[in-house]
Amino acid sequence: MRSDEFEVRTLDHSPTPKAHSPMPIPFACPHCGTTTQVDEKFAGTSGPCAKCGSTITIPGGGAVAAKPAGGSGGMIFVILAIVGGGLLVLVAVIGILIALLLPAIHAAREAAQRNQCMNNMKQIGLALDNYHHAHGSFPPAYIPDENGDPMHSWRVLILPYLEQGYLYDEYDFSQPWDSPHNLQVTDVAIPIYQCSSETLPGSTDTSYLVITGPGTLFDGDKAAQIDEVSDGISNTILLVESSESAVHWAEPYDLELSSFTINQGMSEIRSQHPGGSNVVFGDGSVRFLPDTISEAELEGMTTIAGGEQVMAY
Repeated sequence: MRSDEFEVRTLDHSPTPKAHSPMPIPFACPHCGTTTQVDEKFAGTSGPCAKCGSTITIPGGGAVAAKPAGGSGGMIFVILAIVGGGLLVLVAVIGILIALLLPAIHAAREAAQRNQCMNNMKQIGLALDNYHHAHGSFPPAYIPDENGDPMHSWRVLILPYLEQGYLYDEYDFSQPWDSPHNLQVTDVAIPIYQCSSETLPGSTDTSYLVITGPGTLFDGDKAAQIDEVSDGISNTILLVESSESAVHWAEPYDLELSSFTINQGMSEIRSQHPGGSNVVFGDGSVRFLPDTISEAELEGMTTIAGGEQVMAY
């Protein structure tokens, strides 16, 4: 027998000690049908059948070692599918949480901006009150030129009471507010004059105006005194919001007393705060007036001696 041949023995049912025999491989010749068993070490090798001499290949070896198609690959696919599905669920959950949290985040941001706006207005109201203590009256809405036209704004007059004395000292009251010199001085954003809900970086516009006209605290170039307010200083509007006013803080422009509403149509009193606007009363208190306030009631709050009954807000 050649060294590369192996002997195919007739199936032997006699017991063989397990400790000395490798695992036999049962095999039937595909040519003559003879049933045999072959030692495990010959798995995957070829040789002649002991019965018919035809070439046969013992099963096993590479064939046995080969894993079924789709075995590990299928498992990897299943794992990837599970992981991918989990990620999709996670993304969906995160999306839902964000959708639920956004309104709360927006509400919190708006509340903070509204509080900052109220603080700005309170500081301006305090500056107006300090001006009154220093000069015996509130500042006029504007200082006129020789022709009686507005030349300088009350917002320039109260700069020393807003810790902006250096701007006040550089400002030239002998020149119009929009002269080259004064424009150079006032070409600076003053955060306290801007509501944080609408502030643009570097903007010189103001969000806060006074109401001018006969019977108001700011009747043109007249300087009103607290003693003149027979309606009660705590019932009379001192300062209002006017969002997107496009008014430079140094410009001598404010709101003329007329029939107006809050946050409705082309109203002059308007804000970025949902539901109403902040206003400052003569006693320095800042209150939030709702959009639903009537025109008559609102107008009554702007006069100093109209005798109107004003509801508390």
